[in-house]
Amino acid sequence: MFNNFQQVKAFFEIRKSYGIKPGLDRINQLLHLLNNPQDKINAIHVAGTNGKGSSINFLKNALICNGFHVGVFTSPSMEGLTGYIFIDDNPISEQMFISLLNEMHPAIQKLDNDHNHPTEFEILTALAFVYFAKNVDFALIETGMGGREDTTNCFKPILSIITNVAKDHIAFLGETQEKIAYHKAGIIKENVPVIIGDMRKDALSVICNEASKKSAPVKQLATDFNYEIIEKTTSNQTFLWSGGNHYKFKVSIQMHGEHQLRNASLAVMSLVQLEEIGVELNWSKALMGINLSQAPGRFEVVSVNPTVVIDGAHNEAGINSFIQTALNNYPDKEKHIIFAGFKDKDLEVMLNKLSRHFASITVTTFDHPRAAKGEDLYHLFEMENKLLSYNWKDSMEKIKENHTVNQIFFVTGSLHFIVNVRKYFVK
Repeated sequence: MFNNFQQVKAFFEIRKSYGIKPGLDRINQLLHLLNNPQDKINAIHVAGTNGKGSSINFLKNALICNGFHVGVFTSPSMEGLTGYIFIDDNPISEQMFISLLNEMHPAIQKLDNDHNHPTEFEILTALAFVYFAKNVDFALIETGMGGREDTTNCFKPILSIITNVAKDHIAFLGETQEKIAYHKAGIIKENVPVIIGDMRKDALSVICNEASKKSAPVKQLATDFNYEIIEKTTSNQTFLWSGGNHYKFKVSIQMHGEHQLRNASLAVMSLVQLEEIGVELNWSKALMGINLSQAPGRFEVVSVNPTVVIDGAHNEAGINSFIQTALNNYPDKEKHIIFAGFKDKDLEVMLNKLSRHFASITVTTFDHPRAAKGEDLYHLFEMENKLLSYNWKDSMEKIKENHTVNQIFFVTGSLHFIVNVRKYFVK
């Protein structure tokens, strides 16, 4: 029995030793022992290399503004163990977490006794389903990695979304677009509509082939629905969304970057699809919810003096979008980067891309077993103004002490890294 949250944290620290284990055997057994809570939820499954969190945020807020209770399971967490699981923007409370874990513990012990130990992420996923089954109208489930063998691929959704396909997690998912797309396409289920974003032809053919085999209707960005930019200001982007003959919406979002227009377009198409399967929506309220959306860690300003922007660009495609957004939004500023990333990422490519557009790059590291060392990052690229910091907090202190009004500092490279930096500034 768990009596306090310190015991819960200690339990999950031990579970880390079981690592990442792709495959669905353990999660399916665990859910079966818990009476299959995943079958009692109207859930939407979201996969993709980038854009999952933002697309979920747009969709979640549109549904909340329509009076629905919406659960979100997301990773990585911005706020410890409770930051994976939300209902209506509120993270699960520590007390509720303890209660549900106690309820689940006999099932976890049974699998442990069978030497089929559930991992940390599998237990979190199951706990989210148990929580949502009792409390929400809809649940938005973000894949952890890939899709086909991802822990979250343990339920039949009412809708599947694949935001895009790009190189990431190549040790697990493969080095080609086709191999990665094969994993993402694994979330497509029999007769369940799938909405897909912008992607290359080789990835698209893999996904469409999977959809055809599963008789899953496909709605594709730029083919079945599209957006046209109307206006961009410092605070909003406005576009005209169109899909088929019946739907046309003027949509305004606060988030920066053209990639966010694509993410918002996916969310609008998802809402159209929900309406077509019988969900009643007030579109004025839905569009208001989309406009109110702001995703933590996605081009988020966490300090004004000095200006510090964090962005979870953690692969080549994410870095490309980040660079475009930074250049478009701060054309006249002297731009500096603080970078730390995971050693299994394509760090050399990412750093070389950044080096062409920023006045300086400071490379550093953070406390995580997968984090690359700062000195290793330093040798991956050539640049006149490159700096090495052995402690990222020292870099933040230097920024506070020595900055000018024309300078802007960006922190990127890893979602886990920016979670640490966000806590530092938000506190």
